[in-house]
Amino acid sequence: MSEAAVTEQAVRAVAERARAAAVELAPLSRGDKDAALQAMASALEDSTEAILAANKRDVDAGRADGLAEGLIDRLALDAERVAAMAQGLRDVAGLPDPVGEVLRGYTQPNGLEIRQLRVPFGVIAMIYEARPNVTVDAAGLALKSGNAALLRGSASAHESNTALVDILAAAAEKAGLPRDAIQLVPGTDRASVGHLLRARGLVDLVIPRGGAGLINYVVENATVPVIETGVGNVHVYVDASADLEMAERIVVNSKTSRVSVCNSAETLLVHQDIATEFLPRITSALQTQGVVVHGDDAFGALDGVETATDDDWAREYLSLDMAARVVADVDEAITHIRRWSSGHTEAIVTRDLETARRFVSRVDSAAVMVNASTRFTDGAEFGFGAEIGISTQKMHARGPMGLAELTSTKWVVTGDGQIRT
Repeated sequence: MSEAAVTEQAVRAVAERARAAAVELAPLSRGDKDAALQAMASALEDSTEAILAANKRDVDAGRADGLAEGLIDRLALDAERVAAMAQGLRDVAGLPDPVGEVLRGYTQPNGLEIRQLRVPFGVIAMIYEARPNVTVDAAGLALKSGNAALLRGSASAHESNTALVDILAAAAEKAGLPRDAIQLVPGTDRASVGHLLRARGLVDLVIPRGGAGLINYVVENATVPVIETGVGNVHVYVDASADLEMAERIVVNSKTSRVSVCNSAETLLVHQDIATEFLPRITSALQTQGVVVHGDDAFGALDGVETATDDDWAREYLSLDMAARVVADVDEAITHIRRWSSGHTEAIVTRDLETARRFVSRVDSAAVMVNASTRFTDGAEFGFGAEIGISTQKMHARGPMGLAELTSTKWVVTGDGQIRT
């Protein structure tokens, strides 16, 4: 048997076990699921040293292989991040259980009682890069929504993810849940990902979380349904009426508070009427934070600004770089965003209500911020608890995805002997 065939067999085996586990998870009470989440959180805290030791092996190997510092930041764990992952599980335990929620309910004239209920998808596969915290978030959200989780992180985080899944699965099993409810997909090469994407009938939903290359590969090769997430070519537009002190705070926070995440701003657009005053101010503020500005001719007249090209307008930098240009008005800003945006998050800074309304109604992205940092596009900040990802497509899930987005629905019809004539 070839190595590829062995990999396919191994991937299908974990998917089959997840399918069986999903049958047991679906009818569990909220109390059962919450108890397991609490046990998993405590197990993470108790195993902090082992988790950090595994993570150090990944970080050391990543640096030796020349992994970019932005990816190292996503990969690296410390005691504080482990504690945050544990708290994330506890936060999910405190959220309402979506399973069984009645979305619609009514009685037909013939007496049939019809209800549409939230139900688990069944088996959800997560394919993601670098960030071990996604392992914990995905496991916790999948469990709370009644789904079995198949987790396929990148090779760069394999040691970390192996340790985390072992700890989480053992804790869930000790709490009375099926151990196979949380599994790591075997393999560290792209072949195993391909087998997972074609496990139709065993896997109900695939969610990729990572860069454009990963997401495009998943979308183009999957026969299993996919929800696209994550690529963030994010814009901030500063309008002519903006409070410039507010604008500076929002732009700097949107760009620099954490550059390696998808809600970090990548492009700044400034109304021409405030360019003379605001360009030197915001460029200096960004450069003080270490940001390299890639600008149009107006920005290029300032010291230290590099010339922007179409590649800059299209890039998700995930680094201390920012593209910048001056626009004639809000409509030119909207046109630029609609051409170059990945549909993730856009922000406007303005004191003009009508301009804000025009921007919000014409920008077609999953989240639009008015006088607020783009960094707020996040499940926790939206009150969802830990998120599974941020959807940039227009299916049932768009924007930050929490528990409700990990459910489907079923119709339950209750009668008293009615027949159709």
